[in-house]
Amino acid sequence: MLKSCELRIFLSTMKVLALILLLPCLYAEDEFYRDRNLVCFYNSDGVKLPIKDLALAVQFCTHLIYGYAGIRGDNYEAHSLNEELDIKNNHFTEVTSLKSKYPKLKVLLSVGGDRDIDEKHPNKYIELLEAGSESQKGFTKSALSLVKTYGFDGLDLAYQFPKNKPKEVHSTLGAALESVKKFFTGDSVVDSNAEKHKEQFISIAREVKDVLHPNGFLLSLTVLPNVNSTWYFDIPKLNGLVDFVNLATFDFLTPERNPEEADYTASLIGLTSQERLSHLNVLFQTDYWMKEFPVTKINLGISAYGNAWKLTDESGNTGKPIVHHTNGPAPAGPYTKKAGLLSYTEICTMLANVEDEIEKDVQSPIEAVNFGNYAYRPAKGSGHDGIWISYDDLDTIRHKAMHADPLLGGVALFNLEYDDFGGVCSGKKFPVLRTIRKELGLPLKWQD
Repeated sequence: MLKSCELRIFLSTMKVLALILLLPCLYAEDEFYRDRNLVCFYNSDGVKLPIKDLALAVQFCTHLIYGYAGIRGDNYEAHSLNEELDIKNNHFTEVTSLKSKYPKLKVLLSVGGDRDIDEKHPNKYIELLEAGSESQKGFTKSALSLVKTYGFDGLDLAYQFPKNKPKEVHSTLGAALESVKKFFTGDSVVDSNAEKHKEQFISIAREVKDVLHPNGFLLSLTVLPNVNSTWYFDIPKLNGLVDFVNLATFDFLTPERNPEEADYTASLIGLTSQERLSHLNVLFQTDYWMKEFPVTKINLGISAYGNAWKLTDESGNTGKPIVHHTNGPAPAGPYTKKAGLLSYTEICTMLANVEDEIEKDVQSPIEAVNFGNYAYRPAKGSGHDGIWISYDDLDTIRHKAMHADPLLGGVALFNLEYDDFGGVCSGKKFPVLRTIRKELGLPLKWQD
């Protein structure tokens, strides 16, 4: 007999399979067998991805989204966050000129994301919503100017909204009380004016669309991790305003937000054991949008990086999540240089390999578990710093792409610079991108 947890997983899997089988009946044949989107995000301020490698990757992308532009805190105008690189060194035009080699590629400029950090104006995105039509027109006009001047095909709104508060670490009694709270709201309300902000965002999106679309430009929306869709997005109204939506269905938990316990950060299906919150998974997030938004316009977000916690002696030796008594983010990797975040390349080079000889004074390798859902090295008795990493290997990425095809419009990959663009792991460049493209049924014509 199936245990309760196994039964829930089985039923969730059956739900996905049922949707896959029903879709040909719900959509016309030409729509069902349409080309899928493969939206590739590229952050010029991250790991340094040479333009020659970027050019190699984009032949597999239907869209390239360049991040990030931001907004000014004083007048809300859109602007480059790195003018030295983007404008003075012509990186904007260098990237958009890739379209001359790949004419079907669409390149969009993304505004917001997690890169537009402004200590003097930390709430400027909410302030823009409340600023009135004149300030909003200033944003729209400046955004259109960036798109036109530098050859972009449109704008992506990776809008910064207040995020759900992190899942709290509760006692046994506290966990029982937490389990009966309304899901999807986090531990408490973070925006008492969310309903008003939802209406204001529709107004801005409509104004941007009314300026972009007559000029032949696209408008997309990226839903950032841990942003509550029920609070901020009037989904039926967005259908007529944005060309597609990218759901960043990962980073549900991170060592920065959840320093004391480590768990899956991008689970495909819901795991409700151990008082896990039922909305922290890909299936819940995509299902919510599919109820009121065309499935062909939804792209499932997959990350090419993992989240890494530092283990302590109290974390135990099994590595089985939820792992308690962690000590925040693990040390930064040599490429990403951000504590608690490791690229696909950094993770694969840390994995244990029986064919490798571990030299003296070199840290012992980490062990991958459950098809690459996580990897770890205990702190206790190892003589080295313990680490626990939640990430997707190629098998789990393949399964997520299977979920997107044929259920959704496609996949959004975050980000190209986190993929193994040097071919360090297997000798093949961009293995994550290759895997997604193949699973979506898009042709593979690699030009090395």
